[in-house]
Amino acid sequence: MLTLFPEIQPNAQHRLAVDPPHELYVEESGNPDGIPVLVVHGGPGGGCSDDHRRYFDAERYRIILMDQRGSGRSTPLAELVGNDTDALVRDIETVRRFLGVDRWLLFGGSWGSTLSLIYAQAHPERVLGLVLRGIFLCRPRDIHWFYQDGASRVFPDYWEDFLAPIPEREQGDLVSAYYRRLTSANELEQIQAAKAWSIWEGRCATLHPNPRVVEHFGHPHVAIALARIECHYFMNQAFLAPDQIVRDAHRLRDIPAILVHGRYDMVCPVENALALSRVWPEADLRIIRDAGHSASEPAIIDALIRGVEDVIARAQPVAG
Repeated sequence: MLTLFPEIQPNAQHRLAVDPPHELYVEESGNPDGIPVLVVHGGPGGGCSDDHRRYFDAERYRIILMDQRGSGRSTPLAELVGNDTDALVRDIETVRRFLGVDRWLLFGGSWGSTLSLIYAQAHPERVLGLVLRGIFLCRPRDIHWFYQDGASRVFPDYWEDFLAPIPEREQGDLVSAYYRRLTSANELEQIQAAKAWSIWEGRCATLHPNPRVVEHFGHPHVAIALARIECHYFMNQAFLAPDQIVRDAHRLRDIPAILVHGRYDMVCPVENALALSRVWPEADLRIIRDAGHSASEPAIIDALIRGVEDVIARAQPVAG
């Protein structure tokens, strides 16, 4: 089974001003003349981590990490103004032009798969290939499953902690209830709601309990951006038209793609991947038997690293 490549440090870091007040953190590592790959992180609001560099051979790939608006090292942290899906697609194009990339591989999971698909549908000529994990179509049913009724029946003990900040009278619409608290002027109420929201996601993300993952999701810096931005997007149906990704799947047909999805993914059930696969049969769907949602699970790591090599073998890579 393949494991992550050795740790590396970025060889270039950039701060890129986009629509005020947003400033993006962008970094490059690996081979400056290698095959360009953009890591599209999850959430929305999750930010990139150092481990995201380690899915790629640093001698062969120009590894580009970008923290989306309000996420990670981008500023202002957890900012909702001017933060929507179209803006993020524009930002990816801004980064591509800034770095002088013609075409690149997109590597994204969960919300990162959503955003990668939307970008690829808008700019198919700029995409060498797609390696996507934990497909998330962002349909109302997908949001309802995880934040209202579905995963709650698989993890009823964790669900009780998710419900705890919300009075019973508001529990019929939990996304709205959380949104009121996550946008409250009361900072203590904000962070309490953010930690409950984010820890719920972290607890459900892996097949086997993983305290390291839960600790990461519960960190205040991670939790406030993840919870506020996710809730903002989900209150607005991810700023997508109904079934937009499935509707526009025909635009992806010429792009080599591998879809990696854990069989026991409770955050984004495998039905998301199957629904996409039905309308995009050219994509190679790989359902991973011993895995849930997280990119850190051993079987998912193995599948993603193999997927990168397989997609590049099918694409026509160009450097720069």
